[in-house]
Amino acid sequence: MTQSRRNFVATLGALATTPVWAQTPPAFPNKVIRIVPFGTGGGPIDTLARVYADKLSARWGQPVIVDAKPGASGIIAADFVAKAPADGYTVMMTLPLTHVNVPILQKTPYDPAKDFTPLSMVATGGPMIVARANAPFNNLKEFVEFAKKSAKPLNYGTWGSGSSAHLFGELLQRQSGAKMTHVPYKSEAAVHSDLFGDLLDFAWANPSTARAQVQGGKMKVLGIAGTRRVSTMPNVPTFAEQGFQGFDVDSWIGLYAPARLPADVQTAWVTALREITAMPDVQARLTGYGFEPLGNTPAQFMQVFTADYPRVAELIKSAGVTPQQ
Repeated sequence: MTQSRRNFVATLGALATTPVWAQTPPAFPNKVIRIVPFGTGGGPIDTLARVYADKLSARWGQPVIVDAKPGASGIIAADFVAKAPADGYTVMMTLPLTHVNVPILQKTPYDPAKDFTPLSMVATGGPMIVARANAPFNNLKEFVEFAKKSAKPLNYGTWGSGSSAHLFGELLQRQSGAKMTHVPYKSEAAVHSDLFGDLLDFAWANPSTARAQVQGGKMKVLGIAGTRRVSTMPNVPTFAEQGFQGFDVDSWIGLYAPARLPADVQTAWVTALREITAMPDVQARLTGYGFEPLGNTPAQFMQVFTADYPRVAELIKSAGVTPQQ
């Protein structure tokens, strides 16, 4: 064997015994991030997701896009996120409907507890029961009296079967003895379009939408579900204040990532969400939407989620709701 060949073989041997160090993955984030909101494009959660997307993009120096996947009461969007890579680049902003209400009512292609990593609950609030501005009633008592005298069931619209608005509507029917028919829609905007077109007798709305329509002279608010009044419409009483019990289950807006998210990536998200939620302009947007800013930890988020399950299950039982309604 020639000397050059001996040197070549020796070099190969040295390379074979030299440890190959794994490359350190680049720090999160280093590419486009996707937020999948509950509901349709242009809806309340989609709009709020864009507020957070802009703040996150400015903070992280990476594009953050909002990619709505509407349909099936949010199941399509939730399933998409559940099956996404657990790398922090796809998250969901949603309501209890996808992770509490619907999974109690029917089998979903995802497990709301096992297939997601909780990040933060950014706000809490409750839906409002509304009617056209010229409706012949101004509060819940007058509405119930009108409904009980009606020769036909009153039609009402919500943004999905199993939503908190749907559950509260059915509970109101049971408590009042009035006949009501639920009509589910894909979006809140579609509900209100039919309300103003006289195709619905009453409806439900998020506080931000209700406030805008009230100011525009098209809508009146009869009451708000949940545990408290909202600061943007302080004159609207809760159901409990009007003598109706069982409507004190708050809604919330929270963000989830797929299960098995690396701890450092979860921490990056939680820190960012907490600090963004604390920004005065973001708090003003949340308050304007009728929600109370929160920004809690994953552990606190899970505590609320765990507590919500039996409460919503009881609400579903009390309301007599089934997936077919």
